[in-house]
Amino acid sequence: MWSRLLALALVVLGLPVLSGHAHAGAAKTVASLAPSGLVLVMDADGNELVAQNADKPFVPASVAKIVTAWLAMEVLGGDYRFRTRFYLDDNRVLYVRGGGDPFLISEELALLAPQLIAASGKEPITGIVLDSSYYPDDLTIPGIEDTNEAYDALNSALAVNFNTIHAVRRGKTVRSAEKQTPITPLAVSQFRARARSGRSRISLTQDPEVSLRYAGELLAAFIERAGGSVKGEITVGTVPDGLEPVYVHEQSRPLSEILSQLLIGSNNYIANQVFLEIGSTLGGPVSLEKSLKVANAFLATNGLAEDIHLEEGSGISRGNHFTARGLAQVLHLFAPHAHLLKGSRGSKYKTGTLSGVRTLAGYAETAKHGRVRFVISLRGNTGRMRYRLLRAIERGL
Repeated sequence: MWSRLLALALVVLGLPVLSGHAHAGAAKTVASLAPSGLVLVMDADGNELVAQNADKPFVPASVAKIVTAWLAMEVLGGDYRFRTRFYLDDNRVLYVRGGGDPFLISEELALLAPQLIAASGKEPITGIVLDSSYYPDDLTIPGIEDTNEAYDALNSALAVNFNTIHAVRRGKTVRSAEKQTPITPLAVSQFRARARSGRSRISLTQDPEVSLRYAGELLAAFIERAGGSVKGEITVGTVPDGLEPVYVHEQSRPLSEILSQLLIGSNNYIANQVFLEIGSTLGGPVSLEKSLKVANAFLATNGLAEDIHLEEGSGISRGNHFTARGLAQVLHLFAPHAHLLKGSRGSKYKTGTLSGVRTLAGYAETAKHGRVRFVISLRGNTGRMRYRLLRAIERGL
């Protein structure tokens, strides 16, 4: 009776729960390492093994991608594949309608170009029209800023290589930093205008039309590599009514593989492309509002409406707010897909980093309690403490 009352008092005071010798040792270590940190550890049965400041809401940063991945698996399914549609009119003008594929990268263009030529014929393409109407023109993702940084890349229904350009600049000379990616005139002009000397990756955030034109130039380059030719202009527009696709390209990677790459690489662009596709169940065009409606419905169904507040799917917005117990419940629901997370020493986890925010959440392998779920949130600008706390959980439970 006394031990139960003590545990209750500790919870009320926001101090670590010390239930059992192993729990007490881990909780004491956590408290000594980061007394102001938020730490929650739960076993497979939902028992709280460590609960320090666990009632305080926190900004999740990129651990929000775990929630996005869970929602995507629930709504779309692991076998889901993004599609890009190609149309050809009587004048052999090629229309490309984007479907929000987040992995329309150089390697994927190399796969689709020969199939597109086989479907449309080898006669010259007289122009390329790029259609991004699957996304609204006024799409704005909270937290994305107008910078050259890759993590601020613009989300688009039709974009290549994560809407970034990876190149090397030496004076006015610009070459691709990737042997699989041809350099294009727009890539050269963008790098000359916006990138410093040396190797770097810039995001295409300045103008959506610039992003689309780069996608068109790169597609044309791969068509020519595959034995076709493009003679006309690259423009932005919409597919004419009544025109049927000559080729529909299905992304070679299923959603489960894309999510694995998302969680390992923590790519904000991919996260929000996936998050936007969640809203496709309400019909196109997709929108952030539709995706939030679908997400909030799933959260409410699982009793998480008050614990998980999302403004977007990557964690770049500080308007996202979670509770530790809410995220721990998502980890419980996401457990069948834990293998999609990166890890070490048997533990699987996702990090999150914003200025003044360091988070870590996932599954830890312990000697006495097996696999446990954990949530860590710290204030500051050093991320090492997250891993020291994880090691303390692994060793002490």
